[in-house]
Amino acid sequence: MTVDAYIGFGSNMGDRETMFNLALAALSDLPATVVIAWSRLYETEPVGLTDNGSEFLNAAIAVRTTLSPHQLMDRMRMIEQRLGKSPHHRSDQSRMIDLDLLLYDNRRLREEALEIPHPRMHLRAFVLAPLSEIAAHVIHPVLGISVQQLLTRLPSEDLVGVRPLESVPVSQIGKEIRCGG
Repeated sequence: MTVDAYIGFGSNMGDRETMFNLALAALSDLPATVVIAWSRLYETEPVGLTDNGSEFLNAAIAVRTTLSPHQLMDRMRMIEQRLGKSPHHRSDQSRMIDLDLLLYDNRRLREEALEIPHPRMHLRAFVLAPLSEIAAHVIHPVLGISVQQLLTRLPSEDLVGVRPLESVPVSQIGKEIRCGG
C-alpha cells in the first residue's frame, strides 16, 4: 500500500543548506519511495539545547512510499548516520542532521522506538510552519485538526523565531546530489 509520509528536517552545525540537499537526495534514493514535496528552509532559534548551539535550519519533506513506518524510520536513521549524526546523540545537543517522522498517512503508532504522529509536533512552530507549506490540510490523526489549524493555535511569540529563507529553486536540489557512504 502506498502512503504519504511527512518528515521533519533540522540542522544547526556545518553547512546546513548542503545537509538539507544531501538529506533530500538520500530520501529520494530510498527504495519504493518518491519525494513529492518539500518546504522552504526556515531559520529557527534552538529549543531545548544545553550546548548553546547556533540557529537551526528546518524544513518539511513529503514522501510517497510503500515502506512500512519502521522501515522508513530505519532508513532515515541510516541517512542520519551516513551524514554524521552519532547513534548515541542526545536530543538536547546540536546536530549536523535530524530527521523526524512526523506523520505516516493517518496512522497512529505508539512504541518505545517509534511514535506516530510525532508526539511534540503540534507544539513546535519550527515543525508546523514548514509542514503547513506542503501539508496545510492534512489532519493530525490524534487531535483531529489540520496542520494549518495547529499552527494558528500556537502562541504568536512561538512564531517570532521562525523565519523562512528565500525559496530554493528546484534546479538546485535534486538527484545530482548524492549522499556519501
